[in-house]
Order: sequence, then C-alpha cells, then structure tokens
Amino acid sequence: MIESGRPRLRRRPGPGRLVRLSPVILTVVIASLAYNTPPEMAFSRLLPAAPALAGAMWPILPTILLGTVCLLLMIGLSLVFPDLGTWWTAAGIVAVTVAAAYGSHVRLQRERTLFQVRLVADAAQQVVLSPMPRRIGNVEIESLYLAAAAEARIGGDFYEGVDTPYGVRLLIGDVRGKGLPAVGAAAAIVNAFREAAYGERDLVDVARRLDASSTRYNAAFPPEGPMERFATALLVEIPHRGNRIDILNCGHPPPLLLHQGRLRILETAAPSPLLSLAELIGDDYTVDTFDLSPGDLLLLYTDGIAETRARDGEFFPLAAWMRRQPPTPPRDLLGALHRDLVRHSRGRLDDDIAALAVRLGEHPDTAGTLPQTQPGEPEKSPDGDVEKR
Repeated sequence: MIESGRPRLRRRPGPGRLVRLSPVILTVVIASLAYNTPPEMAFSRLLPAAPALAGAMWPILPTILLGTVCLLLMIGLSLVFPDLGTWWTAAGIVAVTVAAAYGSHVRLQRERTLFQVRLVADAAQQVVLSPMPRRIGNVEIESLYLAAAAEARIGGDFYEGVDTPYGVRLLIGDVRGKGLPAVGAAAAIVNAFREAAYGERDLVDVARRLDASSTRYNAAFPPEGPMERFATALLVEIPHRGNRIDILNCGHPPPLLLHQGRLRILETAAPSPLLSLAELIGDDYTVDTFDLSPGDLLLLYTDGIAETRARDGEFFPLAAWMRRQPPTPPRDLLGALHRDLVRHSRGRLDDDIAALAVRLGEHPDTAGTLPQTQPGEPEKSPDGDVEKR
C-alpha cells in the first residue's frame, strides 16, 4: 500500500520461527524414531530428507552443517544397530546435502535478483507516484494505492496533486492495460501534468497537454495487441479562495462529495474525450463547476474500487458506503475504505486501486493571492454552471 507522505516499504513477513527450525525438528524426530524402533523399520533411511528441506529455506553453510550432523547421527546409529545399511544411507545423505547446498545457492541468487527488481519498481513508484503533501494551503489531501498483483509496487493507475498560482490542482486516472507499458504511459501523463498544471491557466489547456503527451508516448511505444492504449483521467481545480471546485472529466468515474451528511455524485454535463483519443473523436472539453464548502469531503477514485467484487460477484457499494461515513479526516476515510475493500473482497483484488480524499478547510487570510482574470476571459460562476470550450 502506498500512502501520502514519505513512502514506506512494508516487508513481507518471513516464515515463522517454527518453520525455519523444521529441518532440525525433522532430524530429531527421525533420529528418535530410528533409535526407539526395531532396526527392521529403518527410519534412519529418512535422514537425507532433513538437509533437502534445509536447502529450501536456509543458506548454504547451515545446510551443509545439518547434512554433516545427519551423517554423524547415521554413523552413531550404526554403532547401536550394525545391520542398518549404514554406507548406503550415508552416501544418500552426502549426495542430498550437496544437491541441497547447490539449490540453496541458486535460490539465494534469485532472491538477490528479485530484490534488485523491487528496487527498480520502488524507483518507478517515486517517478509516477511521488509523495504528496498532506496539506496544501487550506486543502487536506490523502492518497491510497493498492496494486492488484501481490508482488507489484505500481500499476496503471496514477494520481498527482500540485499547488499552482491558480489553485490546488489534482489528477487521478487509469491507463488501459497492465504491466510496464501501462506504467510508462502513466508516467508520461503524470509528468506532463506536473508541467502543465503550473504553466496553463485553463484546465482545458492542461487536458490538451496531457492528451498530446499520451499520444506521443503511444506513438513511440505502440501497444502490442490490436486494442488502442488510452487512459481515463479526472482533473480537479480548487481555487485558493472561493467556495467552488472545477472538474474536467475524461471518461473517469465521477467524484463523490459528502456535504453535511448528504452525498452528491459530481456527474459531468458532457463527457470529455479520453486521453490519446482526442484526434479520433474531437477535443471538445467540458469544465463543470460545483459548490464546495469548508468541511466537505471529496473522494476521487479509479474504477478498481467500484468494481471490487465479493466472492458472490457483488460489487463494492461505494456510494452507499460513502453515504454512511461520518465527518472524518481524509486519512481516516481512506483507512476505512482500505479496510472495507479488503473485507469485501476477502483480500482478493482483481484490479489496481487508487484514491484521493480531499477536505476543504477554512479559507486562510490570503487576500490577493488569486490570479486576476485576464481581459476577455470568461468567468466561471460558482453556482454549478457548465462552460464548454
């Protein structure tokens, strides 16, 4: 899981102490049975199993030491029971110990390679999903990311938030597909947003920059299959002053706004084209404006959340879940969402999940920080009007 602030790598829990000691326990059990049972049962012939098990979880030297102990035990048992076929069993112990030691060597090499791959994945995480500040001005922000693949650090979902002269601007989206190509496409879009969010006054121009970047990436790295690679995206602008929020939705699931216990789904009046598809269907973008009051909770999310299924196929009831949430900080909201998603799916996620929770605080006394409207530029009214450009 990736959250706002400084990224933390959660180590996978290793095998328990009892599991790590199982080769020793197996050795003791076999030796005890061989000593306390009639020689005809020949439990001593099972001693090669102990170093074989050790090679699957121990380093090379402890594996060899355990094989040596088993060999000495076999020699000791032969002194008590002369007719055990000592030399055949001893040869088996030596052969299995050598093979187990080599297997341990190969396993450790693969573990080192996997560790290096995870370091690269962590570096990719830093590029695409850099740590977000938990507060920008009077806006509290918290993020959540869950990769569907158990060993993955990142997938095709992405988000970003920046403080600009025009207000706090947020981005969340989802690239069609999985694997490294989807990660590369997500990185191209996020990097373009980081530049355009500062340089473009209008959200429409920001969306056009993102579309151009996505199109260039797809031209340089075309998809392997017949389906085009595209991305849904949601652009949000919260001005430094003024109780409103501007949203440009490029085919993404609509945000949820919780205002004084009442839930509102911020549907767009007209859909905007998905990223990298503007050349095919036109670049007629729509910006929707909605009221936003201090204390309101805004949830931006990818479709992996709404499409999380239970064992019986039932989708996660996101809107009903959001409606039941009390006024809470964004971090607590996403913590509860994470917990309930895992509970609903019983820990089986079929898609990557990303979410941003935003809460508007009281406006600080920063009069004059909002950029002035340029002559001839249309103004957006805060009463929910929609402007097409």
